[in-house]
Amino acid sequence: MGFDIDLGTAIAKKLGVTAEFQDVKFDTILQALQEGKYDISLSSFTDTKEREGQFDFVTYLSAGTMLEVRKGNPRRLRPDDLSLCGRRVAVEKGTTQEDELSQKDVSKPNAGARIDACKNGHKPAPILLSFDDQIAVNEALLKGRADAVLADAPSAIYGTKQSGGRLELSGQAYGTALYGIAVPKQENDLRDAIFNAMKDLISGGAYKRLTDKWGLSGGAVPAPRINAAE
Repeated sequence: MGFDIDLGTAIAKKLGVTAEFQDVKFDTILQALQEGKYDISLSSFTDTKEREGQFDFVTYLSAGTMLEVRKGNPRRLRPDDLSLCGRRVAVEKGTTQEDELSQKDVSKPNAGARIDACKNGHKPAPILLSFDDQIAVNEALLKGRADAVLADAPSAIYGTKQSGGRLELSGQAYGTALYGIAVPKQENDLRDAIFNAMKDLISGGAYKRLTDKWGLSGGAVPAPRINAAE
């Protein structure tokens, strides 16, 4: 369940087909898509120049990174200062948040950003804890194995709501970028069909109903775009 599932179902209906969803580890999805195991991926992938080298993206949401902490924020952690330096930060494998907390990789513009900030502030680097899925990420925070979680805003908002008040958000979203539906490069007809379906869902009001339902109206886009990474 979730926004991506509902949106994927709505797009499939526009295309006159039935969507079949596969629940798999995030960091395996694009490789499997390239190998032809799936037709598309609709799984909160940020549209980046690096990813556009292998796939086309139809954008559908604007989202940034948010910080999850335990209730009351006992360690007074914030996403926009050096309070995460030296802290155990949990993320999902293969995400831009993992890049942010990893060593520098010149092919990824966000890689090492948090490490560099701490180094420049003469603070220890955050301790990266990577997990296979967002459930395990939030569980690490709930059980005290992690001090904080960095996740895409939709996942962070949903995770805190599902925690029964045990988790909360700290600060505002940062690093806002567009999510895109990933389509193999050779599938131009499918890409264009998805693009047109998204336009219809937005103009017809169905898209707004879904973003309102999942608390994502702040990230709603006025129109889809193809390969919109900057």
